[in-house]
Amino acid sequence: MGRLIIVSNRVPSPRERTQPAGGLTVGLKDALRGGSSLWFGWSGNQAETDADPQPSFDTVEGVTYATIDLTARQHEGFYQNFSNGILWPLFHYRVGLMNYSRRDWQTYLEVNALFARCLVPLLRPDDVIWVHDYHLFPLGQALRDLGVTTRIGFFLHIPVPPWSLVRSMPGAELLLEDMQAYDLIGVQTDEDADNLNQAFRLNGLEERARAFPIGIDPYEFRAQAEASVLRDEAGRLRTSLRGAALILGVDRLDYSKGLPERFRGYEALMARYPEHRGKVTFLQVAPVSRGDVEEYRLLRRQLDELTGRINGAYAEFDWTPIRYITRPIARDILAGFYRMADVALITPLRDGMNLVAKEYVAAQNAAAPGVLVLSHFAGAAPEMDEAVLVNPYDADEIADALHQALTMSLDERRQRWTKLDEDVRRTTAGFWARDFLRALDEAPPVCPV
Repeated sequence: MGRLIIVSNRVPSPRERTQPAGGLTVGLKDALRGGSSLWFGWSGNQAETDADPQPSFDTVEGVTYATIDLTARQHEGFYQNFSNGILWPLFHYRVGLMNYSRRDWQTYLEVNALFARCLVPLLRPDDVIWVHDYHLFPLGQALRDLGVTTRIGFFLHIPVPPWSLVRSMPGAELLLEDMQAYDLIGVQTDEDADNLNQAFRLNGLEERARAFPIGIDPYEFRAQAEASVLRDEAGRLRTSLRGAALILGVDRLDYSKGLPERFRGYEALMARYPEHRGKVTFLQVAPVSRGDVEEYRLLRRQLDELTGRINGAYAEFDWTPIRYITRPIARDILAGFYRMADVALITPLRDGMNLVAKEYVAAQNAAAPGVLVLSHFAGAAPEMDEAVLVNPYDADEIADALHQALTMSLDERRQRWTKLDEDVRRTTAGFWARDFLRALDEAPPVCPV
């Protein structure tokens, strides 16, 4: 195998290269070790003209990062309006939030073609290309149109709904046809693979999708958690709890994460199990994302109102039921919070994987582990059936699960955690990357040599 060429919408910043933060960055960390590789994508900066930009290069720890700028018009149409305004809600089963415009569709295709034109001069004949996520569905075909015959794989990090939903997007059939340019398509779960392959079959196309669940580096994260729990930040949190149990939620502020449903579930715990009042605190960390989008502004207002209502109804002069933070907290600090938390409450309405669930398990103290309460609709759920699984739409079910977690015996907690920890250690980020690249090498090529 020649060089590994990673292509994603954004290329990680220099800070993230040394301290991976996002799921994609964490997952690819091992794949980029030990060989020649190039990571290509958008710089995050804006260009002044529509002329094809010249890539900028930076090499860090043996990886060359090649980035291009996009114009404000391209960024708005490609990223904000189509990728995040159409594809994101559609693939998270929220068809009613789509806001389709043919102009944005054309800009989406234009930017994918631009990526292809700027990437092709950087390629060598024996390179292996690995394209990532929904921003770049058409990129494989754009590369083929420019004569690229090397192996090209694609990995989708978000869920795949049934074709009956996907087809509601104008042009969905064209995207499926473009995806035939990939030698292999990876998704997170068997359900996602079944849905995508069914879409291919119903449109007379070849099946291309297989499940490759993404993971983390559990050994590194556990070491980070063990160090972090001794830091001042963890000590301040511990002191402020005054002996109360800690329920922890960590999510980007997004309508796919089930945050209002989660808050209502905690409210139901307070109402139905009054013995926990004053003895448990729920800390939700939800950094604001896409704050200029109306749906996200409405979500934040809804959570503000729920927090006020719950605290107003149940708080005492020396105890607050919910602590709600919309500022980001560094991952190395959060690792200590994970280790301290008696319960992790992770209730997405739909998620590709959800690595927070795996990080929580990795961070636990084996002698006295906490309990993972997890949505059935998280991509991690099929692997993590020893979690307390819940339907996030049922507030009473969340309340029952939290009560079960808070009153669970040490023996049961250890038994559940031991199985979960085995699962997390088996499907690591490194295993995910190696497994996909091995399968890509063995897949029937779209362009036979």
